[in-house]
Amino acid sequence: MTSSEGLSSAVHTVAVLILDRVLTFDLGIPLLVFNALPDEYQVVLCTPEPGVVPTYEGFSLNISDGLDAATRADTLIVPGYDLDRPLPQAALRALRRARAEGTRLVSICTGAFALAEAGLLDGLTATTHWREAERLAERYRAVTVDRDVLYVDEGQILTSAGASAGVDLCLHLVGRDHGAAVANSVARLAVAAPHRTGGQSQYIERSVPHTSGQSLAATREWALHNTAGPLSVRRLADHASLSERTFARHFVEETGMPPLQWLLTARIDLAKHLLETGDHGVDEVARRVGLGTAANLRLRFRRATGTSPSSYRRTFTRR
Repeated sequence: MTSSEGLSSAVHTVAVLILDRVLTFDLGIPLLVFNALPDEYQVVLCTPEPGVVPTYEGFSLNISDGLDAATRADTLIVPGYDLDRPLPQAALRALRRARAEGTRLVSICTGAFALAEAGLLDGLTATTHWREAERLAERYRAVTVDRDVLYVDEGQILTSAGASAGVDLCLHLVGRDHGAAVANSVARLAVAAPHRTGGQSQYIERSVPHTSGQSLAATREWALHNTAGPLSVRRLADHASLSERTFARHFVEETGMPPLQWLLTARIDLAKHLLETGDHGVDEVARRVGLGTAANLRLRFRRATGTSPSSYRRTFTRR
């Protein structure tokens, strides 16, 4: 198998495990993302009993590959499925075997229940669709369930929240494997945001908060074009013509995170792009993204990515 941290030149096999009454939206996400890079990834569909598999939406799929394809894969993805259907023991054994062999395991939406049933999430933090998060936590007490995030990366095992959060997670995987620039190119093809800020707490049903009716999108866009300068909450609020308190409240309502946390994420994303696509020194990158000094960039970058700017550049610069 190839490494999941900066892939080798070999094609990386992504197997998608099709369970009974699979959610076809979830199934389509890895096909969309990984098939956009045919020189890097090969996607195969597999199921416990090859043949006709019913989908949650009412039509059927004809899947020719069995579980051998799952255990041969470099990455194994479990899309959401009907939780009222029992899981085949053969599928659970295949998941456990894949974990033991070092396969990267990924769930989309309620696919996390299959990983949990196989015992693979014990002692880890995981997520799923917010409507099913409480059921996941109650059924599998050894799993720490985070209902607010879009996805959780635990290294070998990754889980995503509902539906379109699978796009965020698959793009994250491409970024892990090939860097932010490649992930961004796939995001453009998919007409998706390369990195969505906030979490699924933005989408949980709740009473509609009172707002001024003014979107802060223009201020966020302005901030992205002015990262090199000093950007405080007060300056952002002034651009939006709001008080700091009102601006901060509306910002969290729209993005799911405080303004300065969002800004730091944007600066780290820009630093990744500059490190991949240019030959600027770390001092220059720090200045361009508004983090001041190379020391500050290294500190913030390592906290966000787990590696140094120099190591990131060596891994992901595409020559």
